[in-house]
Amino acid sequence: MLIVCPACASEYRIDAERVGTGGRSVRCAACRETWFISADEVVAAMFDEMAGDEEPAAPPPPEPPPPAEEPAPRPASARPVKRGKPKRPARRLSPALAACLVLAAALPLALLGRLTVVRAMPQTAGLFARIGLPVNLRGIDLADVAAFQVAADGSNPARLVVEGDLVAVARERVAVPPIEVEVRDAEGQPLYRWSVPGPRAVLEPGERARFKASLSAPPEKGRQIEVRFSDAAQAETGASESR
Repeated sequence: MLIVCPACASEYRIDAERVGTGGRSVRCAACRETWFISADEVVAAMFDEMAGDEEPAAPPPPEPPPPAEEPAPRPASARPVKRGKPKRPARRLSPALAACLVLAAALPLALLGRLTVVRAMPQTAGLFARIGLPVNLRGIDLADVAAFQVAADGSNPARLVVEGDLVAVARERVAVPPIEVEVRDAEGQPLYRWSVPGPRAVLEPGERARFKASLSAPPEKGRQIEVRFSDAAQAETGASESR
């Protein structure tokens, strides 16, 4: 039987028995077009061959193209299903990490209000001092502290003189407490301690006042001087100097 490609009009002669009475799909060797030959076309071609009424056809190619079978329809269940990205499970913070985060969040507030914190918990004053943020509850600083010895003169014995400035750092008027001076040896062990009254009863904000303390016949092993306010309940080391 003669078949013609519906796309490029190429003609082929094939055996009707290869097509069969049920029809089948074939493919053009020239343009790769695929089409279906129905059973009616096969029957009509067989009658034409029997009647001898065949139309002249172009010479067939060396080998007719193998009939192409129609691909079987893909079942609906085989269609790819689009899946979203799997959700990652939420990570739980360990207790230690959670505690660190809470501490990191609370630390700035504690630093800003460290004066209030130290008033409520005096034991935290040392902690703030160790991280370079000392807390001054008195509102007074010791500055420019110096210590020197005065040699004996006639009936006057040798003296140790300690002097420095008191600086008001509070925003309001502050009372000036007594000043305590301690002499220590080379290993830091205390040898002698005495107190002197402040140069003034009160200091205005930003005001400075010079204090001076002297000790006759100081300890011979004295090598270090420490100056602080004498109130033990709110003692703060203000300055120290080695002799």
